[in-house]
Amino acid sequence: MRQNWQMWSGGLSDEDVSKILAEGSKVKSQSATTFNNGDPSIRSSNVSWLTGNLEIQSILWGYVKEANENAFHVQVQNICDMQFTEYHAKRNGHYDWHIDVNWDGNEERDRKLSVTVQLSDPNEYEGGNFEFSECQTPDDSSRLKGTVLVFPSYLQHRVLPITSGTRRSLVAWFEGPRWQ
Repeated sequence: MRQNWQMWSGGLSDEDVSKILAEGSKVKSQSATTFNNGDPSIRSSNVSWLTGNLEIQSILWGYVKEANENAFHVQVQNICDMQFTEYHAKRNGHYDWHIDVNWDGNEERDRKLSVTVQLSDPNEYEGGNFEFSECQTPDDSSRLKGTVLVFPSYLQHRVLPITSGTRRSLVAWFEGPRWQ
């Protein structure tokens, strides 16, 4: 059976999580958008771009390489965009069903493997579960702080609304040659 995702529950150390949180707080945040719009009924969160932070990228690349060798076997490179995200209950924080590949884009590369890193302790928020539509969703251990989840960018997924508190995560999309 094909593996649709790879997960390391609590994979990042508290020190690494603290570094990412510190970097995320340094960069000016903005309201999140999707590839072609900023409709808050689809996505409601604040984001900060951390692209170019080679230390964090290097940490994530280790997980991406391992996941790719274990399960996916796609052409992927250590090229990525990284986004620090905050979902706030007071703003109905969520991200409805979507994929991470921009099939309408004209770029030379496509997103191949997506990474989600849980930065919040599960006691800091309620709701906000991550789900896949086409395959089994990770269990509740995916909510543990430091958990790293890697999956093909074409899998449809969502983040359910936050009902209290704030959920923080880091997402990254590692690229490779265009899908064929």
